[in-house]
Amino acid sequence: MVAGQGGFAGSDLSTYAQALTASAVRNAITDPTPSNARARMAVATARDGQRFAGLIRNEDNFSVQMQSPDGTFHLLLKTDVEKLEYEPSPLMPTNYGEILTRQELDDLVGYLQSIVENAKPQPQKED
Repeated sequence: MVAGQGGFAGSDLSTYAQALTASAVRNAITDPTPSNARARMAVATARDGQRFAGLIRNEDNFSVQMQSPDGTFHLLLKTDVEKLEYEPSPLMPTNYGEILTRQELDDLVGYLQSIVENAKPQPQKED
């Protein structure tokens, strides 16, 4: 997502590159740090057989909140969930360094830096 536009599965990248060098942005893309804070995909099967698949947005000892691909939120009480299966792989690919060309990486880094510049308030001209 950029400036409130785009998908909701990932973070808003509008100001991601604000305090980072081009090298640091490139490194984050090509060698992402594993994190438990990243969104995880899961499938929940309710006791009545209904299945819910989506991103885990919040989870505690008593409930799980999931967001399905269409954006719908589901609040499930764990007492109503028969099985909760987490997807083993992360939502975002971890091999961008292998599948993107050098030019594609340069373009992506440049774009992330340009949206920060475009998001900064422009000085007002005085009459």
